[in-house]
Amino acid sequence: MDPFSQLILAISVTSFFTFQWLFHKASPWMSIRFSPGFVNLTDKQRVEWNSRTVSTFHALLVGLFCLYILFFDDAVNEDPVWGDPTLVKINVGITTGYLISDLLLIFYFWKAIGDNFFVVHHLAALYAYYYVLGHGMLPYFANFRLLAEFSTPCVNQRWFFEVLGYPKSSAPNMANGVAMAVVFFMVRIAVIPVYYSRMYAVYGTEAFYLVPWGGRVAWIGSSICLDIMNFIWMHKIARGCYRVLRSARKNTSQENGKSN
Repeated sequence: MDPFSQLILAISVTSFFTFQWLFHKASPWMSIRFSPGFVNLTDKQRVEWNSRTVSTFHALLVGLFCLYILFFDDAVNEDPVWGDPTLVKINVGITTGYLISDLLLIFYFWKAIGDNFFVVHHLAALYAYYYVLGHGMLPYFANFRLLAEFSTPCVNQRWFFEVLGYPKSSAPNMANGVAMAVVFFMVRIAVIPVYYSRMYAVYGTEAFYLVPWGGRVAWIGSSICLDIMNFIWMHKIARGCYRVLRSARKNTSQENGKSN
């Protein structure tokens, strides 16, 4: 194993233990001190709370790293299939450690956070990342997909508000709902034309045919499936956001009418 591969392995292992520590130690410690409602949660809710806290931290970490690569890594942007994957490998190594850590927690706390969809999602992601980490291929597309993590904090925050008893019509909840809809659209829907235009640009080229069939399936097949799910989720988020805003506006109008 070459020294860089050893470094990526070390990063993945360190990431795994770091996210385990965040779940078991850091999140409970911080939550008790910064969110008084944490002490009133059930054991199952605390497990999910800690899981979502770790998820938010991971999303912000790799998301910011993704933006840096997207704007400043010329090698990856110029050759999206075989460009120098050094920085992408580091970021994917962090995510790999997180996914394995989260899978372990899902299986161990199945009654609290067990979800077949997340198991399939994590395993599919790990399969795709194998080609990035093991063969250094498709760095641009792997990095681009990780941008979707930016929608995770708002999704988690919605759950935090719900479990803490915030009404859906409360100002913090509505602000987060609008932010979730906007961010989800920006990082998962609006970027689709850019993503597939880059894919189309390399389709049929020599670089494309150097990608093995397994890599093409992980790349093209998973992309299509993910985007179908993204459209479904976007539709649900938009409808939910619209209903909450409409209800809030209706209540405001009624209150103004009573005051008059």
